[in-house]
Amino acid sequence: MHASRFVRGLADVLGAEHVLTDPDLVASYTRDWTGRYLGTTAAVLRPADTAEVAAVLSLCADEGQPVTPQGGNTGLVGGSVPLRGELVLSLRRLRALGEIDAAAGQVTAGAGVTVGDLQASARAAGWAYGVDLASRDSATVGGTVATNAGGLRVLRYGDTRAQLRGIEAVLGTGSVISHLGGLVKDNTGYDLAGLLCGSEGTLGVVTAARLALVAPAAERVVALLAFATTPAAVSAGQLLRREVASLSAAELFFDAGLALVCRATGSAPPFAAAHRAYLLVEASGAEDPSAGLAAGIAALDGVADVAVAVEPRAMAGLWHYRDAHTEAIQTLGQPHKLDVTLPASLLAAFCEEAPAVVAGVAPHAATWLFGHVADGNVHVNVTGIGPDDPAVDEAVLTRVAELGGSISAEHGIGAQKRSWLALNRSPAELEAFRALKRALDPAGICNPGVLLPAP
Repeated sequence: MHASRFVRGLADVLGAEHVLTDPDLVASYTRDWTGRYLGTTAAVLRPADTAEVAAVLSLCADEGQPVTPQGGNTGLVGGSVPLRGELVLSLRRLRALGEIDAAAGQVTAGAGVTVGDLQASARAAGWAYGVDLASRDSATVGGTVATNAGGLRVLRYGDTRAQLRGIEAVLGTGSVISHLGGLVKDNTGYDLAGLLCGSEGTLGVVTAARLALVAPAAERVVALLAFATTPAAVSAGQLLRREVASLSAAELFFDAGLALVCRATGSAPPFAAAHRAYLLVEASGAEDPSAGLAAGIAALDGVADVAVAVEPRAMAGLWHYRDAHTEAIQTLGQPHKLDVTLPASLLAAFCEEAPAVVAGVAPHAATWLFGHVADGNVHVNVTGIGPDDPAVDEAVLTRVAELGGSISAEHGIGAQKRSWLALNRSPAELEAFRALKRALDPAGICNPGVLLPAP
């Protein structure tokens, strides 16, 4: 069928107003948040519910028309933009958010619900949601499930997969699977929710998720610790994880990144003198965790300076030094963003080595590091190189794999890293991945340029 005729047919399913073809309306759906990835599409499709998603995918499967699912488009690896001219399947209208199930401590949320709205709904009902991201007000439930997003409090609550109690999705065939009962114990076969979580839209499209909630942490304290060396900061984060039961976040960043944040946002530095490395920690619970955190900090070696906050505004001020890193780096141009995980024993050494690894292939590039120290996740951001230059990605990811780390901690593989997936996955694993895709997406229409390397 001719492409324009096929798109008109989709308008019969969704309504003409929800099939966008005007270039000005389509533009924001074809570029990722970093600006590094720019695609093209004949149309953006905006279904209202699971039934409309199923109708669209069924028609696309019959026609062999690829689609790229998209939520808030906050991804950082090119996984949600139509780099091969796919139709964009925007899930932002799937914003149904069920009532909180107080007995189970769960909620069912549509794929288009933002993490921020989910958090607010949980909070109003006396609960909390364990996944938190700097992009909470635009990142969606569907996107976080598709990428198995981690975020700021994996240390305390685990990643998105750890919150997942059920899923509704449309497979590449147009078939709907719905298992949203929320039973904590349910050993009735394959864990399709766990399989679809982290599949990056390559097997089907997540339309809703049943999510576990957590007890609210009414009392919080935040501290920013300064260190003269990277090993001292990393060791401190690992020690606090063991010694402070109420620890909910431990974030690592460095002198150059802090200085950039202050320049880009007009913020005053937190301390009178600059230091090599910084550790931002938060403790939280039903009761005041200040004493426990203070005792943990007092037991640390090498703390050069410390700032503590217990009032909401002051705590937000300390968190700003970490949260604003992404925004500040973006002011320097389109960065290469490589989120990786290292074995705990090698994290400090990698942070020290990473700038030299980058300089070895791109001498004029700048390297910016920050991350979640307690789970070994560091975000390597590189500016000053072209968006299509693969040399830095190759060097950093190869070195990570040599050290026994993962080339993707929480952003997914996307289009960016698919060429290097074999660094972490064996040929047998990759063939198993392809077999799963053939089974659930036999026409190969679901995000075909993402995750799996070309055979």
